Amino acid sequence: MANGETRFFIGQLLNKPGSTGALLPSSGRLAARMIENARIQPDSVVAEYGPGTGAFTGPILRELKPGQRFFAIEVNENFAGELEKRFPDLHVHRCCASGVADCCRREGVDRVDRVVSGLPWAIFPDDLRDRILDAMLEVMPDGGVFVTFAYLHALLLPAARRFRRALGSRFSRVESSKPVWLNLPPALVYRCVK
Repeated sequence: MANGETRFFIGQLLNKPGSTGALLPSSGRLAARMIENARIQPDSVVAEYGPGTGAFTGPILRELKPGQRFFAIEVNENFAGELEKRFPDLHVHRCCASGVADCCRREGVDRVDRVVSGLPWAIFPDDLRDRILDAMLEVMPDGGVFVTFAYLHALLLPAARRFRRALGSRFSRVESSKPVWLNLPPALVYRCVK
């Protein structure tokens, strides 16, 4: 990521810490692991939650084939504006991810098969986390896949443990990847199947 984008990201962290949960943008290695775990299918509708500066957005766009649909949901207005500049064909919905059903209506789709999330789950209150997860499950068919990540150093914190339990209570299968050591901080990917 270019130095200007890193400065922009850090600026958003300082100005809007409630919507920016990382110190630095995610690495290309983490992005590759996220996309690999999403396993986007030929007719998939893909949504990205909390794309920030687009660390996962670019790789998702490169992965897409004709017939696949993709949109992003970003609550931070500044991030949303930068995403639209970087990816002019991307539809960016400026709302909370709990409004995914409305985003689907505006996109003209009735489901989301794959959700790739960069949301800062560990800083969310439990009720917000639950609203977002439950709204996602409402638009996700059986066999749908949700991928997100967690920082290794935070896995033992109460919020991280509650998030992992919330995933386990909602999805039929929750898998954890090997650590992505070349991310700052190191992280693992959760792959959740409905």
